[in-house]
Amino acid sequence: MWRKSPEAKPSSESYSPPVSAPVASQAPVPVPAPRVPTQAPPAPSAPIAEPAAAPVSRATSKISSGLKINGELSGDSDLYIDGELHGKIRLGNSRVTVGPNGRVQADIESREIVVDGTVQGNLKASDSAHFGSSSRVTGSVMTPRIGIDDGARLRGKVETTPARGASATAPKGRDTADLQPIAASAVEGE
Repeated sequence: MWRKSPEAKPSSESYSPPVSAPVASQAPVPVPAPRVPTQAPPAPSAPIAEPAAAPVSRATSKISSGLKINGELSGDSDLYIDGELHGKIRLGNSRVTVGPNGRVQADIESREIVVDGTVQGNLKASDSAHFGSSSRVTGSVMTPRIGIDDGARLRGKVETTPARGASATAPKGRDTADLQPIAASAVEGE
């Protein structure tokens, strides 16, 4: 057997087996979960804003065939008449269209008037008036621009007015009072 001698002291250089240095283990880094937007319900008193860039479409009201209206119409929407109307129509910035089956006995005041049916009354359009080939109009027409298709019947007075934004003054240039007649012989012979 082997004996240990009492003199043997452990040396300060004792053998220690190589120990691998522990690798610092990193705690898993939390990866943020994709953010899901949570939407709070809008407050009932808060008004919902509409996008300003959205074009506003103009609504058209319709009087269908089979309807008969007596009275005065006014408003902001365009109007299509295919029924019967007696009275007065005032739609200043709108378009009034009398369809092929429309029968109107009224004064009409509008931005634009299109007639394909029958109208008895005075028409005043601030932009234009157009009479289709099947139109029958009796009354005066006042408008800056007028269109009359072949076959249209118009009985009454037509007066063209200056268009909106057009100047009522005479065009700039020389006045006709400044013009002097020139004898023909002065131009040809000399």
